[in-house]
Amino acid sequence: MAIDAHEIRNWLEAECPVEMRAATRGDEDVCWGGRRWAFQSPAQKLWFERCLARGFTVPTWPREYGGAGLSRDEADVLYAEMRRIGARPPLTSFGISMLGPALLAFGTPAQKAEHLPRIALGQIRWCQGYSEPGAGSDLASLATRAEDKGDHFLVNGQKIWTSYADKADWIFCLVRTNRDAKKQLGISFVLIDMATPGVSTRPIVLISGKSPFCETFFDDVAVPKGNLVGKLDRGWDVAKYLLTHEREMIAGGGSNLFDSHALDKAAAQVRPKDPILRAKIAEAAVDTYAFDATRRRYSDEVARGGELGARSALLKYDGAELNKRRHELAMSLAGADGLYFDGNREPGVAEGWLRSKGNSIEGGTSEVMLDIVAKRLLDLPAD
Repeated sequence: MAIDAHEIRNWLEAECPVEMRAATRGDEDVCWGGRRWAFQSPAQKLWFERCLARGFTVPTWPREYGGAGLSRDEADVLYAEMRRIGARPPLTSFGISMLGPALLAFGTPAQKAEHLPRIALGQIRWCQGYSEPGAGSDLASLATRAEDKGDHFLVNGQKIWTSYADKADWIFCLVRTNRDAKKQLGISFVLIDMATPGVSTRPIVLISGKSPFCETFFDDVAVPKGNLVGKLDRGWDVAKYLLTHEREMIAGGGSNLFDSHALDKAAAQVRPKDPILRAKIAEAAVDTYAFDATRRRYSDEVARGGELGARSALLKYDGAELNKRRHELAMSLAGADGLYFDGNREPGVAEGWLRSKGNSIEGGTSEVMLDIVAKRLLDLPAD
């Protein structure tokens, strides 16, 4: 389907409920989907159903999998018009932002037919099983193992910082299938139903008082061979591809123009007299638009057949640092009121500021991202 700004603007104005044009206050306002999901309001349900009917939960996916078949340029028009009126995403999912692109690139026809439509429909909620207690930035050191038992793998091990694992239905997971091979060459990418016997989770609380993170444990978990994505022992190829999408997703916080507009609005209301603070607000706004222009340029190059590759590390680093700066400014604008935090009321400035610190850790630390940029984009010497 072809799409233009005028047509989609009219559709959004007519179909997006007013309640879905307000900024989210926290996870409770986000539509996550999943087996246990219950819509939080009639407006949220209506907005989801209207977008679903047009394929807008996954606009760039092929129609056969529930998408709208939009090009990246057309999707950018849709997202820009949604931001213009402050419309919330109709569905948020790691299945959409991470697993879906990996399945489209590496999945078998059977795997695509089984999983992609259910992601688009919001029927299954996914989480990511990558990091381990001894394998964070050095992810290839992971120790969770999957033993070949003929018609299935037997998985044992532990993952950590597994976002929303306690609420997820399935997990896409990196496991070691060959302990004799070089680190990256002995890893496989598998899909595991969280309802499988032997899978358990335990939440991790952060300094903000709340947390999406969990520890995830696998004790003799049987995984069908059909849940292997890509080639055996070559899961690192899938993992790297998926990581570019994860970093792009996290970097999206840096190009979130709605947050930038919200900061501009707050600044206009407060009218800070401090010239240094005013200059920082202007600088953050300019940097946001510059970052978004860079992201769009990379997106255009990918649409023409190029690869994002190591540039995802640049986007992730810059986006994470920019988002942290915006939250610092929001705290400065709020003054003493921004310091109030008891962990019980609705999320506010303090909670957002505390949470933003994790942006430079999750999905690869800022230090690791800079190392990737130095080596793979700038060709600087290792020593």
